[in-house]
Amino acid sequence: MGKGGGEAVGTAGDDKEVNLAAWLVSVNTLKIQPFELPPLGPHDVRVRMKAVGICGSDVHYLKTLRCAHFVVKEPMVIGHECAGVIEEVGSEVKALAAGDRVALEPGISCWRCKHCKGGRYNLCPDMKFFATPPYHGSLANQVVHPADLCFKLPDNVSLEEGAMCEPLSVGIHACRRADVGPEKTVLIMGAGPIGLVTMLAARAFGAPRIVIVDVDEYRLSVAKSLGADEAVKVSTSVQDIDDEVMRIQEAMGAEIDVSFDCAGFSKTMSTALNATRAGGKVCLVGMGHNELTVPLTSAAAREVDIVGIFRYKDTWPLCLEFLRSGKLDVKPLITHRYGFSQKEVEEAFEVSARGGDAIKVMFNL
Repeated sequence: MGKGGGEAVGTAGDDKEVNLAAWLVSVNTLKIQPFELPPLGPHDVRVRMKAVGICGSDVHYLKTLRCAHFVVKEPMVIGHECAGVIEEVGSEVKALAAGDRVALEPGISCWRCKHCKGGRYNLCPDMKFFATPPYHGSLANQVVHPADLCFKLPDNVSLEEGAMCEPLSVGIHACRRADVGPEKTVLIMGAGPIGLVTMLAARAFGAPRIVIVDVDEYRLSVAKSLGADEAVKVSTSVQDIDDEVMRIQEAMGAEIDVSFDCAGFSKTMSTALNATRAGGKVCLVGMGHNELTVPLTSAAAREVDIVGIFRYKDTWPLCLEFLRSGKLDVKPLITHRYGFSQKEVEEAFEVSARGGDAIKVMFNL
């Protein structure tokens, strides 16, 4: 995987080709430089990257060299939302072959700790995750990755859709954690990329009515076009929470069973807690701030359950089935596409960081 070595010119399996990658070398500085791959293990595959998306965490690393408690201390290859074509398989790999198109799950867990043994491998303390320090990412010509974390794409699913399985997995894991189903109305705070994939996932899980909330009119219009039943524009002022909760509840037209805070700010979480019915559930998905000030006492008095999520587990098969069957469509989320040159990499990250009409920025390698 991206755990591979430093800036060298060779690649596993091909001495003639220089394997290039986008390296984060300092604040606001990305450089396309050679990236030496690790040797191909018996259970590994070598994948030529074809589609890599930019995530908010990639932008955080670029702007600050950190995301939450993860800190970049030395140059690191960026990127973790990816799909590509297998070029070589290890000696013990039986289920995949050269030429297969695959989506890559970016985290390698230890499979020995209590979390892994208990089925919650996303909580593994020794997780090796693409583009999470000190491990390198996947915005490169080629990467080496465990075969069991590479999922073959159905014939009618594109490589770009395969790369979108990573953000979609966040929404699917959130819906599982919040027990979304045909009898659960859903409120989503935040219409950014994660809010939108959570909305799509909730609909695919059967949610009969979904209300989405944001401060940005354009993103709300995108949410409506993707199937939100109602969209509510709000302010950034905490003084408006009580009035906005009333407007959100009116827009739902029924009690709110499940709320997702896909922004992660004190105001969005407070709004979600106050809007959710007694006995309902609030799932914190976004990580806008490390610390939040929220009305926990009143939520506890109404027995509103609060759950968190961290990445995902065992979501790629369901993502691919939803995409294959047409139960959801992520293609409209891809708003900008770039090639893999120094100039295009820099421009793509600028566009993604700026936001505006950019939802998902995708590299086509």
